[in-house]
Amino acid sequence: FVGCAVTSNVHKFYKTSTGDWAVKKVIQVPLKEVEGWIAPQMAGMITDILISLDDKYLYLSNWLHGDIRQYDISDTDNPKLTGQVFLGGSILSDSNVRVTRDEELGSQPDPVHVKGRRLEGSPQMLQLSLDGKRLYVTTSIFKPWDQQFYPEHVKNGSTMVKLDIDVQNGGMKLDERFLVDFGADKNDILLAHEMRYPGGDCTSDIW
Repeated sequence: FVGCAVTSNVHKFYKTSTGDWAVKKVIQVPLKEVEGWIAPQMAGMITDILISLDDKYLYLSNWLHGDIRQYDISDTDNPKLTGQVFLGGSILSDSNVRVTRDEELGSQPDPVHVKGRRLEGSPQMLQLSLDGKRLYVTTSIFKPWDQQFYPEHVKNGSTMVKLDIDVQNGGMKLDERFLVDFGADKNDILLAHEMRYPGGDCTSDIW
C-alpha cells in the first residue's frame, strides 16, 4: 500500500495471476470545500501510513484535516474505515476556516485538550506497538510548513499522544492520561517528528 500525500489517497500495488504488477486506488479521502483558507478546497494531505503487524489494519494521518484514520484491510481491495480521531488540524471549530461542504462530517471538530494542554498543529508521524494496541502520534512535519500552517504549534512546541486500539473490533480512543509536551520547557521549545521503539515497532525489522 502506498499513501499519496497531495491527492490524499492510497493505492494498492499487487501481482496479477500472470505475474505482472498492477495498481488500484483503494482509499480516497474526500476533499472539503472551505472558505477562509488558501484555496476553495482542502485535501487531507496524507503524511504517514503504516500497517499493523497482523496485516489487519492500515493507519494514516491527514495532516491538513487533522485526523488519524484506521482501516480494516482484511479485504485488501475494499478497505473499511473502522476508526477516526481528530487531534488538531486546519478545520477546527474555532479556526478561521469555515467548511461549506463536507461529505463525511456534520460539523467541524472541536479543539482537543490532553492534561490541560491544547493539541496544536496536526497528527503527523505514527508508531504502532508490535501487539497493535498502542498508536503513538507526533505533530511536527517540517518547521517551514509548521510555521506556515500552524504558527501557534511552532510557538508552543509539539506534542506526542497515544491512541488505544481495539484490535478485535476496530476503533481508536485517545488516552487522556498520556502526554509528552515538547513545549513545557519554554527555554527549549521543540518540534518532535520521528519516533522509534528501542525494540522496533510494526514497521521495523530490527526486533
